[in-house]
Amino acid sequence: MKTSIATVCIAGDLREKLAAIAAAGFDGIEIFEQDFITFDASPSEVGAMVRDHGLEISLFQPFRDFEGLPEPERARAFDRMERKFDLMQELGTDLVLVCSSVHPKALGGIDRMAADFAELGARAAARGLRVGFEALAWGKHVWDHRDAWEVVRRADHPNIGLIVDSFHTLGRKLDPESIRRIPGDKIFFVQLADAPLIEMDLLYWSRHFRNMPGEGDLDVTGFMRAVAATGYDGPISLEVFNDQFRGGSPRAIALDGHRSLVWLMDQVKRAEPDIAIDVPDIPPRVTPEGVAFVEFAANETEADTLRKLLRSLGFRLAGRHIAKQVELWQQGEIRIVLNTDPEGFAHTSHIAHGLNVCDVGLAVDSAAATVERATALGATPFRQPVGPGELEIPAIRGVGSGLLHFIDGTSDLADVWKTEFQPAEEPETDAGLVRIDHIAQTMNYEEMLTWSLFYTSLFDTRKQATVDVVDPGGLVRSQAIESPDGALRVTLNGAETHRTFAGRFIADSFGSSVQHVAFATDDIFATAEALEKTGFQALAMPENYYDDLAARLGLDADFVAGLQAHNILYDEDADGAFFQIYSRSFGDGIFFEIVQRKHGYGGYGAPNAPFRVAAQRRMMPQPGMPRR
Repeated sequence: MKTSIATVCIAGDLREKLAAIAAAGFDGIEIFEQDFITFDASPSEVGAMVRDHGLEISLFQPFRDFEGLPEPERARAFDRMERKFDLMQELGTDLVLVCSSVHPKALGGIDRMAADFAELGARAAARGLRVGFEALAWGKHVWDHRDAWEVVRRADHPNIGLIVDSFHTLGRKLDPESIRRIPGDKIFFVQLADAPLIEMDLLYWSRHFRNMPGEGDLDVTGFMRAVAATGYDGPISLEVFNDQFRGGSPRAIALDGHRSLVWLMDQVKRAEPDIAIDVPDIPPRVTPEGVAFVEFAANETEADTLRKLLRSLGFRLAGRHIAKQVELWQQGEIRIVLNTDPEGFAHTSHIAHGLNVCDVGLAVDSAAATVERATALGATPFRQPVGPGELEIPAIRGVGSGLLHFIDGTSDLADVWKTEFQPAEEPETDAGLVRIDHIAQTMNYEEMLTWSLFYTSLFDTRKQATVDVVDPGGLVRSQAIESPDGALRVTLNGAETHRTFAGRFIADSFGSSVQHVAFATDDIFATAEALEKTGFQALAMPENYYDDLAARLGLDADFVAGLQAHNILYDEDADGAFFQIYSRSFGDGIFFEIVQRKHGYGGYGAPNAPFRVAAQRRMMPQPGMPRR
């Protein structure tokens, strides 16, 4: 499988784009004409620069408004193409994309257009070049790949073929299954893009909202399954127009693109086992079995504050590391690791971000297979020196600033807590917290697609719909990623401005990712009563919230009074109910949450988020004032 990407997909000048594309692992590029024209180098120099990066020019594009024109426009179209043929030969590419015409003088008629392409094929053949015809979703006469194929079929020339694009097919709500009937050797090139489902003008949607396969709502996998069934064995390429990508990091966007193609073709291969697809074998998407631990990096002063908070939440010191300044705090199935060691990754993370969650451990079936799949998807494996008596736990660098470690039950890793930690002689304590319900990660809004693709391509997870959280300082977009059984739940919170509570966390922590961890209880009222005895200070909610809650949901007065007495937030949906208690913030805006889900409630209390944020903002120190 050869992978390619259009230069228009990412930001920067042509030299920056090529460096990012090559670093991400692509084999080739679609050179977008505007990127070439604006670059100050000759065609032969550009071609050499592409090859110096280890890339090939898979396609030159676009050539517009060719077919079905009356004279003299028809003759001028052929003259324009001859000049592009000259350019292609200097660049060192043999394939050009012709998109269906939107010219106001273009005439209809399949045979007329086929005759134009038959003549063009003869001219291309004389130069050893090929021409691919693509149906634009907004073309004047051809907007369906089936019509474009009929033009190519009737042109009946070996140097004329079809180019199919997932956006133009799926955006038009056309059935991609019809592609299966096209001979694979007549498909010259395949372009891929996803997009969120938005009802708007097709051209505007295409030019501004495309994204990488797996980041949107279109059935790109179904489209590519149909293409694979034809026997097509050429490049698969990305053509993504997105305002956000054009302003993002070229390397990050290119890496996302390559990850999306690896994920896509792995899905296609598994869905079409009887089709020979030239895709490397990698382990399947990983089924997460839960959060094994959450690790904080801290100095001693910060650690003391965190110890007091953990004790007030009912945690106990369960163990001390055999060689490092690392503590294990536990309650139920929840493990919090507190790392104050002056060496290693946690120390480096603390220098960069202050008190932060530097590492999350996930329980999986096979740690080795998880790292293997992650590496194939472009993640970076992580290792650091292992001392006497310590285990080497497989890990990768996450898409933020932290690490992901993987623990399985089929190796020595299952005994890491007994192997690396000496038991602490502390009595059992319990406030009813049983497991980690979810982890909330905060990022700049433009990074949300990267994080979403990372989790959904690596793990067997699904995306929930994005919701808007209203903060007095602006909007925060929130999207949950979760495994089918809820063993792993991650909420991604994208801040559009640093004036929001989430945005301030990003700024103050210099890009730390995990802003809060939610613990699950099976009885929120019993837990609240236990926490009152341990000295836990909940985030206070105003009386107005409870008055509105009673009116909005028609709740019993005594029930609401019980919620208010413990600062419990409440939500319900058609499936069940949801209860929440928040801690006060610490560090640069980190906090804990306690939740109870009843009767299948599947959300995260989104209606309560504005009230929680407002309460947190009230307790934020003003600039120049010490933290509480």
